[in-house]
Amino acid sequence: MSVITFSSVRKALISTITLTALLLPIDSPAFAATASSTRVSGISYAALINKYTNTLWQNGSWRASAGVSIRASAANMAAFKAGGYAKTADGQVRKITSVKVAGADLRVFMEGPAFDGSLVGYPKKLSVSNAASATPFKSQPAIVEAPAASYAALINKFTNSYWSNGSWRASAGVSVAATSQNLDAFEVGTRVRLADGQERTVTSVKAASGALTIFMNGAVLDGSLVGYPNKLRVAAAPASSALAEAPAVQLVGVALSGAAFGPSVLPGKHGTNYIYPAESYYKKYAEQGLKLVRLPFLWERLQPQLNTELDAAQLKLLTQSLDFAQKHGVKVVLDMHNYYRYYKQPIGSETVPIKSFADTWKRIAQKIGNHPALSGYGLMNEPNTKGLWPEAALAAAKAIRQVDQTNWIYVAGDRFSSAWHWPQSNTQLIADPWMRDPANNLIFEAHMYLDRDTSGMYKDKTETFAPDLGIARAKPFVDWLRSNKLRGFIGEMGVPNYAPDAILAMDNLLGYLRDNCVPLTYWAGGPWWGNYILALDVSGGAEQPQLPVLRKHAATPNSCAAIGEPM
Repeated sequence: MSVITFSSVRKALISTITLTALLLPIDSPAFAATASSTRVSGISYAALINKYTNTLWQNGSWRASAGVSIRASAANMAAFKAGGYAKTADGQVRKITSVKVAGADLRVFMEGPAFDGSLVGYPKKLSVSNAASATPFKSQPAIVEAPAASYAALINKFTNSYWSNGSWRASAGVSVAATSQNLDAFEVGTRVRLADGQERTVTSVKAASGALTIFMNGAVLDGSLVGYPNKLRVAAAPASSALAEAPAVQLVGVALSGAAFGPSVLPGKHGTNYIYPAESYYKKYAEQGLKLVRLPFLWERLQPQLNTELDAAQLKLLTQSLDFAQKHGVKVVLDMHNYYRYYKQPIGSETVPIKSFADTWKRIAQKIGNHPALSGYGLMNEPNTKGLWPEAALAAAKAIRQVDQTNWIYVAGDRFSSAWHWPQSNTQLIADPWMRDPANNLIFEAHMYLDRDTSGMYKDKTETFAPDLGIARAKPFVDWLRSNKLRGFIGEMGVPNYAPDAILAMDNLLGYLRDNCVPLTYWAGGPWWGNYILALDVSGGAEQPQLPVLRKHAATPNSCAAIGEPM
C-alpha cells in the first residue's frame, strides 16, 4: 500500500460514450444506439477475424469452444449480438450465445463444438446471417449407457509452460484424448479418481484440438503425481471427504501482512517488531474461499547483506508460511515489500546494483521454487522510479528463469503500480520483447484504491464513491493488458469499512475483473492491524463488511481457462 499522498492527481475524465459502453450489455438497445445503426441483411455484413495464434487461439479462433475474435468496432458490436446468427468461412451457420469485449477485441461465442481455426480463422471473415436456424451439428454427446465406475482414460503426455505431464498448471485439470467415450464418461458433476487416490468433482469439460481438458474442484494438481502415464478414472460414488467446490481459476484472495511490519527496525525481532501470520489465518481464509494469498516480506530481513546467502531463520519462517498454505489448499504470491529500496537506498544506485537485486531473486527461487504452495514471485511492491524500474524488473525476472521455468513472476508497475495511471507510467516496462513472451509466464501487477488521490489513505471521511468507480480505476490497466495480450493481477485494493458506497464499488469491480480473468488480493488481513479501516482482521474479531463481498465473488463460478484468459 502506498503511504504517499500525491500533490496533484489528474482528474478522471471518462466520456459519456465510454461509460455507456462500460456499463450496458453489448446487446442492449442503448449500447447499439451508441455503437452504430448498421443495417444487417442476409450475410452482407462481414468482419475480418483477428490474426493471432498461441496456446489458446488458432488464427483468431478460440481452441476450447466455438468462438472467434474480431475487432471491437462500433459496427461489429452492432452486427454481432447474442441470439443472432453468424456464418463462418466453411459455410456453417451457428447461433451466437454471447459476445464479450476484451480490450480492442470482440469475442463472438457460438453454439456447438470448437472451430477448426485453419478453416475459419484469419484471413477469413465472420459474416452475419439471417438464417432461421443454425446448421445442424452434434452439440451433445450421443446418449449411451453410463460408463462403469472402472472406466479410465490415459492422461495426455505433454509438458510445457502451461502443462506438467498433461496436468494444467494454473488450476485443477488434466488433459485426455477427445474421444466419444471420454466425452460420455467425464461430464460436469461426475466424480473422478486420480492416481494418488484423490476424488474430485468435474466442474467443466473443454475440447480443443483433439484433446479434452477435464477441470475439477479443489487445488492445482501435482503433475508429477497424477499426470502421464497415469489415468483419470470415473469414481464409483462421492468420497466421504470430498473437497469443497471451487471456481476454475482462483480470482479472489487476500494479502496477509505482518512480516513486512517494522521496517525502521532491522532486522528486528519476530513477534515484537514484525510477525509472520499464524496458520489460523490461512485456515480462516481458505474456509472463506479466499485461497490466494499475497505475502509481504522485507528484503533486508531475508538477506541482511547483498550477494550473500539468505538468512536461515527468515527462510525457515517463509517456508513455514508456505507449509501452512499448502495444508489448507492456498497458493502464495511472495511480495518483496520494499518500494524499490534496500536499507533506504534505491535499486540501481552504487550501493544497490541491479545485478544484486537479480541475484537475490535467483537465490529465493533456488530455495523455495519447488514448494507446491508457491504461486509466484512478486518482484517489488510499488516501485516509484520515474522510468528506472523496467531494467531492474527484466534483470530479476531473467535471473529467476535461470532456475525456475514454471512459477509465475509478478511484475509490478512504476508510479506505485497505480492501475489508473498504468498506461502512461509503464510505457517502457514491456519494451524488451522478453517481457512480452507468453512462454516466460509473467503477470503484471497493479494496485488501486478508490480515494481521490489513489493513495489508499482515505483521509477525507466525507468522500463519496460512485458505483462504477472501481471499474473506471481498473479499466486503463485491463485495457493495456488486452491490447498487449498480457496477463494481469490486482495485488492490492482496499476500501474503508465505514463506506457502504465504496464497498458497492468494490463489488462491481470484482465482477468486472472476473469477466476479464484478472485476480485480486484484498489489502489486507493478518495480525496486528488494530482498528485499521481497510483491515479484515481487527481488534475484537468482528467480521468486517468487506469480507462478505469477497466471499461472494470467491465462490462465484468463472469461465477462465487461466489468469488473463476468459473463455
